[in-house]
Amino acid sequence: MPKKGQILVDKFTGDSFEFLETGKDTDGKRVVIKVMLKSKGQTVDDHIHVLQDETFKVISGRMTYFLNGEKHFVKQGEEVTLPKNVPHNHYNTDDEPTEYIQTISPAIDVDYFIENLFGLINDGKVKNGKLPLLQAMVTLKYLESPSYLASMPKGLQRGLSNLLSPLARAMGYRAIYEKYTGVEK
Repeated sequence: MPKKGQILVDKFTGDSFEFLETGKDTDGKRVVIKVMLKSKGQTVDDHIHVLQDETFKVISGRMTYFLNGEKHFVKQGEEVTLPKNVPHNHYNTDDEPTEYIQTISPAIDVDYFIENLFGLINDGKVKNGKLPLLQAMVTLKYLESPSYLASMPKGLQRGLSNLLSPLARAMGYRAIYEKYTGVEK
């Protein structure tokens, strides 16, 4: 279960996320995370959050973000909001780490997803920032805060998720694993 002050570290990159506020702390209004990105380059595919906005305030370094097909930069002291339902991404393109405060609102279950994701990463189950297909389909189907790949129509992703999720669940895949979060979905 995500907890205020909990620090998650990617053992491969050294990237870290510290929960400053969880969904439980804010009655579901938001999740606030302090992020230190040591890794360089895009680590996840461009994506769309259906229900949540993300705001980033850069503490040090420079964050690169992609929005509406264009690359932008936010430097120390600046802030940007990436709105729901718009394809986007965020990452570090510099040699120096970037540190920022990320606010995701509303919280829904994104803090559980983040905690779960770090568990999967550290267990070697995520390669090059990508969930295995069956894991991605179960995650899409059973999380309450769905995200879609920007490169594929949402309807196709929903259809694949509906088709493949029962098989994946029968094989032991879960959207959230008790091993990593204390709860299972």
